[in-house]
Amino acid sequence: MTTSQVKPKPGDLIEIFRGTYQHWVIYDEKDYIIHLVRQRTSVHAQGGSCSMSMQSDMAVVKKEQLQDVVGTDRYTVNNLLDDKYKPRPVELILQDAHSLLGQELPYSVFSENCEHLVTEMRYGKAESRQVQNAVDVGVGMGVATSFGVGALPAAVATTIFSWKRRTTTTTLTTVGMALAAWFGGPPAAAAA
Repeated sequence: MTTSQVKPKPGDLIEIFRGTYQHWVIYDEKDYIIHLVRQRTSVHAQGGSCSMSMQSDMAVVKKEQLQDVVGTDRYTVNNLLDDKYKPRPVELILQDAHSLLGQELPYSVFSENCEHLVTEMRYGKAESRQVQNAVDVGVGMGVATSFGVGALPAAVATTIFSWKRRTTTTTLTTVGMALAAWFGGPPAAAAA
């Protein structure tokens, strides 16, 4: 296990680097974490996953040992939105996180992933920097493609720029398919 340079405190967000994506957890106490784990997906060998699979699914909130979830991956304490939002009191963060233990929750990489859950607990705002960065890259690559520079189809840029003219479901599905192609293949449901 590669440890963080900073010792986590209760209520801290921990970012676990899984290669092409990051898994996000909340530090509880005594080296336990609380996190969202996908139900119908291949789970990382050492623990949870909030992979960039485009398939909507279900996930469960679990409390596990930090070391068991991190495995050999690198992690760091990353209270990424502390400069944007005031963190909620630690007691409320952990109370809300514990109240979700064992519950099955809807999972969507775009709106209900592990990063959304932990930012909702810490800040009262569900945000995912991974999703925003993927959309930003898609827009940038789509614009570059329009000028013959990039590899992402111009349709991605068109889809993202027309966001407000479509329904959320249609847009997320279309953007999801484009991002799936960008990240290495079709969604799990389409590949089966």
